[in-house]
Formats: sequence, structure tokens, C-alpha cells
Amino acid sequence: METLTRKQWALLVPLTLAWGLNWPVMKLGVTDYPPITFRTLSLWLGVPVLGLVLVAMKVPFRIPRRHWPELLVLGATNMFIWHACIIVALKELSSGRAAILGYTMPIFSALLGAWLFGTRLAARAWLGVGAAALGVALLLWHEIVGMAGKPGYMALALFAAATWALGTQLLRRTRIPVPTLTISFWMTALTAVVMTVLAVLLERPQWKAPSAPTWAAILYNAVLIFGFAHAAWFALARELPPIASTLSVMLIPVLGVFSGALWLGEVLHWQDWAAVALMVAAIAAVLSPAASRPAAAAQRRARS
Repeated sequence: METLTRKQWALLVPLTLAWGLNWPVMKLGVTDYPPITFRTLSLWLGVPVLGLVLVAMKVPFRIPRRHWPELLVLGATNMFIWHACIIVALKELSSGRAAILGYTMPIFSALLGAWLFGTRLAARAWLGVGAAALGVALLLWHEIVGMAGKPGYMALALFAAATWALGTQLLRRTRIPVPTLTISFWMTALTAVVMTVLAVLLERPQWKAPSAPTWAAILYNAVLIFGFAHAAWFALARELPPIASTLSVMLIPVLGVFSGALWLGEVLHWQDWAAVALMVAAIAAVLSPAASRPAAAAQRRARS
């Protein structure tokens, strides 16, 4: 287990706020607009924003050709499938509950790490996963009946979360010898191309000029999500163990639920409040400092 440095906290706090508040923002954006097209416009406007960040920080754009197959796999698992599936599901589900389904990702990540990559998790890591899983179950309590007629969209959101979890594990293990910002830029650019193809194939008859609220949501996503949040997330996911990086952002669906209730009038129940405590417990279980090995050894010597 690993605690966050000041730099990592400086990334995590605004990341959590930007991503958490984005769920009702996206819901407003896709309410009367084709969802894949909405995401496509956000991506294309976000790519130059992220590119300017690379230029300002003097980060190279080049990725050696031999690493492009791995880059495509990372892009597919971290972004292509996630963005296509979750934005379509969000169109039909409430913003808060879509956020909850999407953020079952840490649970999938812990399980995939243990099953596929042989990751050994400490007892408190499993405690955090269990608390997060219970929190998700509580938050979905009153939605099961309401979403019973839309099982396909629930499955789509869960599939997106599971694929993103796999991508997080792969990103942690990548050996592409370039900065994380470079990988983030090219994954974002490639995702824009993929989403453009999907928008043309699936939504072209629905195209129309975005309304003012839709444009506001598109710009929010372009600047704060694709220009900042994704790059910050990939940096955290690459630097931290997957269980720490994923559970460290579990407050995002909580923000999604309560901001959706405030802005969109989505009803809250006691399960929502209980889930907040469970999410905080999950984060504390994973990120609270552990006694260092030298200190523990010194304590054992003192007792003997």
C-alpha cells in the first residue's frame, strides 16, 4: 500500500471535483443531443488544449513506432470503449446512478489485478474493495426498479467500467518509454477519431446545432476533462498501485450523486448518505499510512 505525495494530492483533489461535477454536466449536455456526437465534439476541442499543455511543459509528442500496437491496446481499454459505452448509457440513466455504475471500476480493477496479474492485496485493501462494493449496492438500491426496463444500459455501463479497469492495470504495467502526458495525448487523439467514425455511422441523421447548455457542457469537457482530468488520472494510475489509484477516486460518484440531486432534482435516500461513509472508509482503508518496515522491525526488537 502507498500514501499519496503532495503532488499527487494536488492532482487528485481537482480531478475529483472536475470528474464528479461532470456527471450532471454531461447529462444536461446529452439530454436533447446525440450522445456520441456530444463526446466527439468534446474530444476534438480537448485535443488542442492537451497539446498546448505538452508544448508549455516541453513534453515530446513522439512515440516510437514499435510501441504503437501497445498504445492502441491502451487506448481501446482506457478510452475507446469507456467513452462510447458510458455516454450512451448516460443518455438513458440518471447522472448519479450512471456515475455509480461507471465507478464500479475500482472493484473490477482489484479483482482483475488479483486474477490476471497475481497482485497480492493486503487485508485492508480487500476491506476497502468490500466497503466500496457495499456503497455501490446501497446507492443503486432505489434505482433497480426504475432501471429494470433498461437492463441493456446498465450492462453497458458495467462493461465500460470493467474495460476501464483492465486498461488501468495495463497502463500501470506499460513499458512505453515516454512521459504519461504523451501517452494521454495520443490516446485522446485516437479516441476522437474512433468516436467520429461512430458518430457518422450511428448518429448522422440526428445531427443539429448544439444549444447553449450543450455547448457549455462540451466546453467543460474539452477543457477540464480532456485537457486536465484524463492526463491527471493517467499520471496517478501509472505512478500508484492500481488499487490505490482507483479507490482514491471513489468520491467521484458520490459527488455525481449529490450534484445531480442539487442541479437535476434527482431524489436522495438514506442509502445515499450511508454510501458516503462507506466510500470514505474505502479510501481510508487503502490510502492511510502503514507502518514502515524499518519502524516495524525496530518495534519488534524493542519488545524482545
